[in-house]
Amino acid sequence: MKKVFMGIRLKRLREERRMTQQALASTLGLSLSYLNQIENNQRPLTVPVLLKLNAAFGVDLQLFSDDDEARLIADLRETLSDPQIGETISTAELRELAVNMPAVGRALVELSRQYRQALEQAAVFATQLGADRQADNAVLPSTPYEEVREFFYTHHNHFPELDAAAERLAHNLAPDGFVTRDKVARYLSSQHAITVLADDGSSPDVNRRFDPRNRTLYLSRTLQPGQQAFQLATQIAILDCDDTLNDLVDQARFTNQETRGIARIGLANYFAGALIMPYGRFLTAAKTHRHDIELLSQEFGVGFETVCHRLSTLQRPSARGIPFFFIRVDRAGNISKRQSATDFHFSRIGGTCPLWNVYEAFTNPGRILTQIARMPDERTYLWIARTVTHRTGGYGSLNKTFAVALGCDIRHASEIVYARGLDTLDPASATPIGIGCKVCGRTNCPQRAFPPLGRPLIVDENRSSIAPYAAIN
Repeated sequence: MKKVFMGIRLKRLREERRMTQQALASTLGLSLSYLNQIENNQRPLTVPVLLKLNAAFGVDLQLFSDDDEARLIADLRETLSDPQIGETISTAELRELAVNMPAVGRALVELSRQYRQALEQAAVFATQLGADRQADNAVLPSTPYEEVREFFYTHHNHFPELDAAAERLAHNLAPDGFVTRDKVARYLSSQHAITVLADDGSSPDVNRRFDPRNRTLYLSRTLQPGQQAFQLATQIAILDCDDTLNDLVDQARFTNQETRGIARIGLANYFAGALIMPYGRFLTAAKTHRHDIELLSQEFGVGFETVCHRLSTLQRPSARGIPFFFIRVDRAGNISKRQSATDFHFSRIGGTCPLWNVYEAFTNPGRILTQIARMPDERTYLWIARTVTHRTGGYGSLNKTFAVALGCDIRHASEIVYARGLDTLDPASATPIGIGCKVCGRTNCPQRAFPPLGRPLIVDENRSSIAPYAAIN
């Protein structure tokens, strides 16, 4: 275990419990001078001390993990990259803030988010009122979908209340087997007097439609059995977990009813995945199969994308899985899903990195691609990517094709089947990528689309180095 200096977090924990240094030292069986040295970062937090904290106070050891540190550093780097700030803040300074004053760092990120949103809304209102005729200067406010993605990101893509409720129901429905479409349908019939029928085709783009007056749930004819089970489970979440969904949404303090509705659907989908793939059973299967997504898909009867999403949610404190990151993009680079269980940062400025293998997947449809990728902060990750296609019609109809990617820190590579044949120890095998051109510090990248924010663009008529940034021939 590497040395972990988190004295400020320990001091904050002590102050929250209104304990003196002497009282905490006595509780942990430490000398007062030793505890004082830990709180002042003169000694590291050791595993025995962490275990004593857990035994004495039931403290989640994740509080002293450096995973959140890297996540916060990435957020702070983006927050403080605005050239209007007028300061160049080094990575060392960002790390010092994230490690020793994480609450202050999170407050800065939240203030920056609210400030940007206020500026965007003001620009839109000014344009609507005619105060600013330059429409190009107006920026649309954050969409409800972006607000909901931020909500899931803040919760590390894990909702223990929903996981626990889904696991209990899964045990009742299938104590010795798997939760199937028929078992879920029978539950809806017996507990809610709901009849499940195939949709008549009048709404081809709707997978699930509930008629509360007739107590009838219609499912699209295009859905596979696993997809049908997922939609039925979503309906169970809406009916059985209404109070829990409302409590979670109320805590988020969303700005409007549309965002609340989208968040409720997202949380209901989370419950559905947890019911079809119960936490304990799924985690055991994932470890047994070394996280082979196709084998897990076959075992639980769901699609590739659904398994990827479920793998990114396994963060129960008492039984953590690998902290995966999950993303889904289309050919144009639009991100329609992004979930991060831990520290990987998805940029909100300037798109994502074109060197990321999630984009290469479109040129190899249906094939799983692997990549070792290194970020500008030298953290290295293992990524897999594959295309998924959603077919809804017959010959000549347009299909939806996305690329989904699943990634994790390289230190987990030995637990994953996709690391087979990769040299995870050789730094030269890693592809240098970034979190988006506008906040990426790699100035020598051949795929750069924009210069980094806050750095002057040097224009030299005798050199053509600005060509990647400008629309010139």
